[in-house]
Amino acid sequence: MDQRLRASGRNLGRQENDQRTLPFEGMDLDSFWADSSYAREQYVLDPPSDELIASVEAELGYKLPAAYIALMKHRNGGIPRHAAFPTDEATSWAEDHIAITGIMGIGRDKNYALCGNLGSPFMIEDWGYPDIGVVICDCPSAGHDVVMLDYRRCGKDGEPEVVHVDQEADYEITFLAPDFETFIRGLVSEEAYDTSEADKANDLRKVAEGKFSPLLAKLCDRASEVDGLASKIRSVCTRIVEEKGHFSFHADVRSYLMYDVQFWLYANAYPATGRRQYLDTYDQMIAFGGEFGQGGYAAGFVSDWLDKRIAEGLIVQENGVLRFTDEARNSVIAKLSAEAEAVRTPAAGGDVTGGIS
Repeated sequence: MDQRLRASGRNLGRQENDQRTLPFEGMDLDSFWADSSYAREQYVLDPPSDELIASVEAELGYKLPAAYIALMKHRNGGIPRHAAFPTDEATSWAEDHIAITGIMGIGRDKNYALCGNLGSPFMIEDWGYPDIGVVICDCPSAGHDVVMLDYRRCGKDGEPEVVHVDQEADYEITFLAPDFETFIRGLVSEEAYDTSEADKANDLRKVAEGKFSPLLAKLCDRASEVDGLASKIRSVCTRIVEEKGHFSFHADVRSYLMYDVQFWLYANAYPATGRRQYLDTYDQMIAFGGEFGQGGYAAGFVSDWLDKRIAEGLIVQENGVLRFTDEARNSVIAKLSAEAEAVRTPAAGGDVTGGIS
C-alpha cells in the first residue's frame, strides 16, 4: 500500500474517533454478535472485572484499548456476524480482504481467550508470531494467519493499530485499521466477497475446454480402444463441478471413478508401474494439469483410494507391479461410459452405481 494512503487511513480513523464521545456510539452491539454453541464454548466469558483486566494486561505486557474493553464488557469474546475486512493488499486468504473466525475475550478460561490455551501468548510463543502486541482474532486458516493489536508505533500504553499477520507469507504484516474501533466498524459480511458462482462457471469452462496436460493427453492416445475417451473424461468432470461447485476430487463416488480412470490409463501406458512411481506421478495428470487441472490435491485421498482398491482385490500387486484385474479394468471403462452418457441425457441418467464404487 502507498505510504501516503496508509498514513491517511491512520489519521482519518483517529480524527473520526476524536469526534466520538463513547466507544461504538450509535452502533447496535446486540446485533453485532452471532450466537452459537461453539461461540459459547470456545470464546464467550463472563464480563471482565477491573481486576481481571489489570491481571491480563500485566500478563500480556500491554494496555488494552478502551474500545476493546468496552466491547468486551458488552460481550466478552465471541463470533461476529460480519467477519470480513477489506484490504488493499492480497494475503494468503484472498486478494481483497481477510476473514476472522472470532474475537478473543479478556480472560483465561476459554481456549480463545486472550490468555487462554490458544490465546495471544500461545500464538506468539508456540506459533512464532512477531512480538509486536496482542493477538485478538483467530482466522479460518486454523492458526496460519491472525489479527493483532500492533503497539510498535504507540508504545505499550498507547493506542495500537490493527494489523493482519500472515504466517504463510513469512509473517508478513498488513495494516488494517488505525485503531480497534475502526476495525470493528469496518467488518463486513463475507457474502460481499462470495465468488462461488463465478468460480463454478470458471471451472465448468476449464473442464469443458481446457487443454489436457501432456501426460494425460499421451495416456488417452494410448488407450485407443475407448472411443471418445477425452470427451467422456470431460463429461464426468463436468458432473463433479456441477455437484460440488468446484473442480476437485475427494472420497466420493465420482472422485473414485476419476482415480480409477487415471490409474487405468497410466498402468495401460506403463505396465511396470509400482506404487511409489504412480503416487509420485499422479499430480502430473490432472491435479497440476495446467488448463485442465485443479491447482492442487490431497495426497491422502489418493493413497487411501489405492489402499482400498488393493484391499478389495480390484488392484493386484505382483513383484512390486500394480495393475487392475481384467474384470475391474472392464468395469472402470463401462462405468466411465455410463457416467458420461448420464451427463448427456440427465433425465434418463441418474446415478450409475454398478461395478466399482
